[in-house]
Amino acid sequence: MLDSTPPSDAALPSDTAPPSDTAPPSDTAPPSDAAPSRPALRARRPGLDAFVQPRHVAVIGATDAPQSVGRQAFWNLLTHPFGGTVYPVNPNRASVLGVKAYPTIAEVPARVDLALICTPAISTPDLVQQCVDAGVTGVIVFAAGFGESGPEGARLEHELRAALGDSPTRLLGPNGLGLIRPRTQLNATFARHLPPEGSVGFVSQSGALLTAVLDWSRREHVGFSTVLSLGTMLDIGWGEAITFLGDDPRTRSILLYLETIDDARGLLSAAREVALQKPIIVVKASRRGQGEVALDDAVLDAAFRRTGVLRVPSIAGLFHAAEVLAKQARPLGPHLTVLTNAGGPGLLAADALEENGGALAALSEDTRARLAETLPSESSATNPIDLQHDATPQRYAEALDAALADEATDGVLAILTPQALTDPEAVADRLRAHARAAKPLIASFMGADDVANATALLNSAGIPTFAYPDTAARVFGYLWRYSY
Repeated sequence: MLDSTPPSDAALPSDTAPPSDTAPPSDTAPPSDAAPSRPALRARRPGLDAFVQPRHVAVIGATDAPQSVGRQAFWNLLTHPFGGTVYPVNPNRASVLGVKAYPTIAEVPARVDLALICTPAISTPDLVQQCVDAGVTGVIVFAAGFGESGPEGARLEHELRAALGDSPTRLLGPNGLGLIRPRTQLNATFARHLPPEGSVGFVSQSGALLTAVLDWSRREHVGFSTVLSLGTMLDIGWGEAITFLGDDPRTRSILLYLETIDDARGLLSAAREVALQKPIIVVKASRRGQGEVALDDAVLDAAFRRTGVLRVPSIAGLFHAAEVLAKQARPLGPHLTVLTNAGGPGLLAADALEENGGALAALSEDTRARLAETLPSESSATNPIDLQHDATPQRYAEALDAALADEATDGVLAILTPQALTDPEAVADRLRAHARAAKPLIASFMGADDVANATALLNSAGIPTFAYPDTAARVFGYLWRYSY
């Protein structure tokens, strides 16, 4: 429920110190060093600074109307101290949520860095033209109904392109969700919640998918440096988004959800440079049957491999990769050691590992001898390491210490099934001490209610958890393939 106390007329104080991760944008943003990703439309233009570090933001179409994009987008900016001032623009209202409104963008008493347009598609070309005339550096268009919707939409899209012309104004969208910068609490979207701050940059064409990612991230404690929704990419596209995240010191890894690639050269050129320093993981949805000439999958796979981009086959794979990249070190080799209190799940993990290019670590004689001192006599000190149905927290901890110390081990998967003599929460508590090990540690605590608290403990400590051991092993394989 929204706070019933009306906000002050000051919106957000203009004297709030700007965030410290980068300098605030100047009135004229410097040209981007990145090669333009859409050369047919734009010459060299200002980069994305105005989008991620604005001082003055206008919400065009801001309104008090419940359940509207204009209200939610304005409320998001109003209630999060992003370090700047927000102005509602609405010719039909004197104020919005208690804040003085302005009839047009030209009448806002400040040079606007970023404008959010929350009106229907039909009004957008004229409003973008007004933003261009007012010298606005960045514009986000939320509305759908352009080239993807038929002849009338194509006409509106043509008008939108004409409004931008060769001006320095940049446009994100249309038909997108906007962007979020968790560290500075900038929420330039109509999504209701900020995700946690972290090191993963996520770029998606689909705004709906993005809302699901934001909700998932709060439960799994996965943080983001920047969340960016490109929509139909009339101006800003894949190449610029990748280059920006590649240059961003807060971003350690990049995830992409692609539906269309109409500038493959820009995407692959940017990815080739950035992937040398940061992992890029992509899932590409097929649009066959929807009028698009789809790139051949084999050609696309080869192109991604040559540029160092890891392609995963599903949204689940993208989510899982995001979780591990955000929380753990990347594996330096393909060899996984599996700890389990049940034999069957360990074998499932081993099969999935081999199917995805990994292998079980061949433990040294010294490690096997060390394990033999810990394990029950009926156990085997081979990999997968069966800790038996009565595995204690101490047994898990000692086996984990031995596995991590073995030079043959590139990562460890800890599997637990909720058997009568095993305490999931106590085991999770012992595993947490290794959350920042030099080698990745992932877990699969199988079950539901009996392991819910233990899973929450692991997630909060930074140890990725998976419901099934074969999924965990598959994700390890993805990450090894990227490292390779």
